[in-house]
Amino acid sequence: MGALTGKTALVTGGSRGIGRAIAERLARDGARVGVHYNASEDAAKQTVTTIEAAGGSAFVIRAELGAPGDAEALWSAFDAHADELDILVNNAGIADLGGVADTTPETFERLFAVNTRAPFFVTQLGLRRLRDGGRIVNVSTSYTLGKPDPQLIAYAMTKAAIDVFTATLAKELGTRGITVNAVNPGAIDTDLNAWWLRSNEEARAATAARSPLARVGVPDDIAGVVAFLVSNDAAWVTGQLLDATGGALL
Repeated sequence: MGALTGKTALVTGGSRGIGRAIAERLARDGARVGVHYNASEDAAKQTVTTIEAAGGSAFVIRAELGAPGDAEALWSAFDAHADELDILVNNAGIADLGGVADTTPETFERLFAVNTRAPFFVTQLGLRRLRDGGRIVNVSTSYTLGKPDPQLIAYAMTKAAIDVFTATLAKELGTRGITVNAVNPGAIDTDLNAWWLRSNEEARAATAARSPLARVGVPDDIAGVVAFLVSNDAAWVTGQLLDATGGALL
């Protein structure tokens, strides 16, 4: 039996990239996984198909995060498939390049709506469904841990709020046996980063050189960290921000 057999998980933004790798890993470990998506329905269905082909169980739910009523819509869709929840992974997020001088109010508001407001209220409404002893994992970023990038200032601010949310919620939910942790990835080779990690060999080599492991991270690297945090082996780990950069910040 898998470590997560009998458990139900929800992964926001679970149709692509890091989210897809997390969904597939949790399903491989035995969980029944809700794969949330916003616009990429085909990708979400492909993720479920891949999970089921490997003997796992999954279902698709849609909600436009960052829009009014987003959390309500997400949980309404979830409730059509499951009664309770054991694992919530707040993975969905967006990024936008821009320094302090050229970040528009519209971009700023959109980043905070998707990256900060949505996970807050998704979690708020999810707590009534989350069983005691459950797990919450928030996907943050290494830009909150060190070596800030001026071109990602607003994005990093949204994730810094998530880091605070993680630690504070861990303190609040401890009496229910619920752990809350964040994973802070560095540069990961996903479709969203293809423009600089796959098409620019110089940039890829420089990124790999920052890690003592001498390579660029892949989605499965982050999925493995999440799988540990939601397992019984991590029952004594809560309120932590896990550097998942392959040592790039050393």
